[in-house]
Amino acid sequence: MYLENSDTICAPATTSGAGAISVIRVSGDKALEIAGRVVTCRQPDAITSAKGYTIRFGTVSGTDGSPVDEVLVSVFRAPHSYTGEDSVEISCHASKYIVQQIMLLLLKAGARAAEPGEFTRRAFLNGKMDLAQAEAVADLIAAQSAGAHRIAFSQMKGGFSSELKDMRTKLLEIVALMELELDFSEEEVEFADRSQLNTLLDKVMEHITSLVNSFRLGNAIKNGVPVAIAGATNTGKSTLLNALLGEDRAIVSDIHGTTRDTVEETLNIDGIMFRFIDTAGIRETTETVERIGIERTWKKISEADIVLGMTDITRTTEQIREELDELLPKIDFSRQELFLLLNKCDILTAETLQEKQTMISSLLDSSGHAQVHILPISAKIKTGIRELKEQLSASRKDKLADSDTTLVTNLRHIEALTRTHEALTRVKSGLASCIPTDLVAQDIREAIYYIGSITGEISDNEVLGVIFSRFCIGK
Repeated sequence: MYLENSDTICAPATTSGAGAISVIRVSGDKALEIAGRVVTCRQPDAITSAKGYTIRFGTVSGTDGSPVDEVLVSVFRAPHSYTGEDSVEISCHASKYIVQQIMLLLLKAGARAAEPGEFTRRAFLNGKMDLAQAEAVADLIAAQSAGAHRIAFSQMKGGFSSELKDMRTKLLEIVALMELELDFSEEEVEFADRSQLNTLLDKVMEHITSLVNSFRLGNAIKNGVPVAIAGATNTGKSTLLNALLGEDRAIVSDIHGTTRDTVEETLNIDGIMFRFIDTAGIRETTETVERIGIERTWKKISEADIVLGMTDITRTTEQIREELDELLPKIDFSRQELFLLLNKCDILTAETLQEKQTMISSLLDSSGHAQVHILPISAKIKTGIRELKEQLSASRKDKLADSDTTLVTNLRHIEALTRTHEALTRVKSGLASCIPTDLVAQDIREAIYYIGSITGEISDNEVLGVIFSRFCIGK
């Protein structure tokens, strides 16, 4: 629940903990006046009379007159501030006690504590950014890789919004002409050229399809490339996850079926975020809980971009063949990559390992899966782990390389774009069927509505509340 936007709000803008400085943000009509009551400068009106983009030095004292800290106050005048309002940022020493005392003084002076995301919400409401840009601020803060940072920064600067606004403007022009036709319906005048409309619809729908299709890649960059570790029981899947992470994250045991549910962890490899998913071992079982775990394994395999198929290289040729026959049909090679990891290679001699590797390559060739990456490893002593990381990184470098292509990373945006495409599909169908102009115009207006809902040109308080509640306090 957000309170009145006319209130002056304050909150720490930096996380608590050890450090050199902390920053407390104040925004609202009375921001400079309230800061002036809390911070004493040489000149009594040094803060209230300060120009924008200037800094004032002062002292903060407690209610009893005892000194709290020496601070710097950065002044931002409306509309040239993050929120579009008069704002100040108080830089103090990074002590939890000092921050707490300054916050208490600000509240006593007339400010109120900000809600999560309220500064960015005000920036949106004051026209400093649209809703898609505001959501990108949260993504930028949460970015854990170079790729995620690049996408979020591009969206925050308005690249995605610009494309959407261009589409929306073109559709508005068309629907305006159709509305004009309705006003002159008795004269049967056609202002909106139907062939031009069809051409425009084709371009817009193609663009929307491209944006929707970009979500898989965009989501992988933002949340990590999904990598499923799959294979029979006791092939070393959990040991591999621990080896990749460099810590004991998954339980390792000689007992078959130890992993009953999926275990997920992310790892940054050469600037690319990977989301590794350790799955339940695949085998025939009547045990109810384990069977549910295996069903989840197949689901995670279908959702992954990369599958690490684990096999115990010490097993017989027939056992390995059965494992491959079980796994290979589950892989969609048109969109997924399979790495076949030959675990426990340290147990075999070099000659025996080569024979086994040749045998497995032959099995894959005969089944038409020569594109599978084969890598001998020992998860236990970490042999081949570095090579595996290098190959994983190399497999994604080209796909996640820097480009000017807009990538969608937000589920809310995908839903709105999908609904836009559905509405425009109805428009195309209506034009082909020569249905009345007012019905065609209604479908175009619906498409315009959904595009506008992404940038916030069409929004409601409930949606805004959900979006900004996910922000940290102070942002």
